Amino acid sequence: MIVLGAGPGGYTAAFRAADLGLDVVLVERYPALGGVCLNVGCIPSKALLHAAKVVDDAAVMADKGILFGKPEIELDKLMSWKTSVVERLTGGLVGLAKKRKVRVLQGTARFEDAHRVAIEHGGETQHLSFAHAIVAAGSEAVMLPDVPEDERIVTSTGALSPTALPDSLLVIGGGIIGLEMANVYASLGCKVDVVEMTPDLIPGADRDLVKPLARRMAQRCRHLWTSTKVTGVKANPKSLTVSFEGKDAPDSERYDRVLVAVGRRPNGGRIGADAAGVAVDERGFIAVDAQCRTNVGHIFAIGDITGEPQLAHRASHMGKVAAEVAAGHKAGFDAIGIPSVVYTDPEVAWVGVTEKQAKADGIAVEKGSFPWAASGRALGMGVDEGLTKILFDGETGRVVGAGAVGPGAGELIAELGLAIEMGADAEDIALTVHAHPTLSETVGMAAEASLGTLTDLYLPKRG
Repeated sequence: MIVLGAGPGGYTAAFRAADLGLDVVLVERYPALGGVCLNVGCIPSKALLHAAKVVDDAAVMADKGILFGKPEIELDKLMSWKTSVVERLTGGLVGLAKKRKVRVLQGTARFEDAHRVAIEHGGETQHLSFAHAIVAAGSEAVMLPDVPEDERIVTSTGALSPTALPDSLLVIGGGIIGLEMANVYASLGCKVDVVEMTPDLIPGADRDLVKPLARRMAQRCRHLWTSTKVTGVKANPKSLTVSFEGKDAPDSERYDRVLVAVGRRPNGGRIGADAAGVAVDERGFIAVDAQCRTNVGHIFAIGDITGEPQLAHRASHMGKVAAEVAAGHKAGFDAIGIPSVVYTDPEVAWVGVTEKQAKADGIAVEKGSFPWAASGRALGMGVDEGLTKILFDGETGRVVGAGAVGPGAGELIAELGLAIEMGADAEDIALTVHAHPTLSETVGMAAEASLGTLTDLYLPKRG
């Protein structure tokens, strides 16, 4: 077995294949294992978001009788801590690979034919043959066209390792990555503007979940422009001049740094797929079946390169399936719901069918929701805004979707993901005793709201 790419999907596939007795080679183009997620994505961004939350939480307590001075940011120490978190995890992967006897090769791999790859590194090329291959080559950040090459214009990779904090920052893109980075930089004291081309932030999420976050980001950032397009970026010696087109945006504005967070492009065009007969579409995606096979039976593909959602946890689950199928086991990737989490403050999370999707697809759903303004735990945390909601199939009564906004929403969504996978209905959740006072009990109360048994709020009886 050869695995191309050592991100969450790739290393999971390699380790699972080795556990099942396959001889595995894992190829990674970067010096460290873990891919984008561990090195320049999920993990370092969450470390910095935690630092940002500490700053925000301290500020919130000022009107509650606990005052802290203005935070002093020692950027070198903060970056060193972030790096230590990453290195601890990447070092752990090296140890796990050795224990499983997975051979790790650094280099860029391309197919030569359906059973051979060429691995280039340091001017040398190594040729390997394989019985099975798993393509886990991931994706890369998209840069806007006609934007000048300038070290002050960065993607999320550059934004996660600043050598100095800019006085002003423009974030182009109001999706998950853009808002997370805007949260970090604003909390660290930068003047941050966010521009989003569509009418809403996080377009894929329901508006009731995004609304509390949008209000908080409007307070945190200097400007937050939606339905606005960036029409040009000009690099000046001391600043970047950005021009806009939108109802509320200025004609132009100057910034010290610009972060482009407009999406990611799959790396399907970088692996020499044609030589192996693997079909890659015009966008760079590789289609797979439920067993994660490509159109070439012994070559599998997983993760970002196979389509949406481009999330690490989707990739790792697909990696296990591909490894098990290659080892002769019966397996399939048939997740009903894949959770999405925005790790801002407040967090936003959802899983399964959204209300927006249900309306567009004509799916009849019933909703139970519980506002955190009625949660003792939330109020005790200084949170009077938040929401937990559950969507039930209009015919079967089973959970088909759910969402939450507020501190720890990403943790709450796990119970609801399990409810979807297990085919739970409102009574299954409502009759599960949740600890009090906790945020998790808002899940049970949302189910009670659907059933009409909720006592913590007065809801008019439905006919």
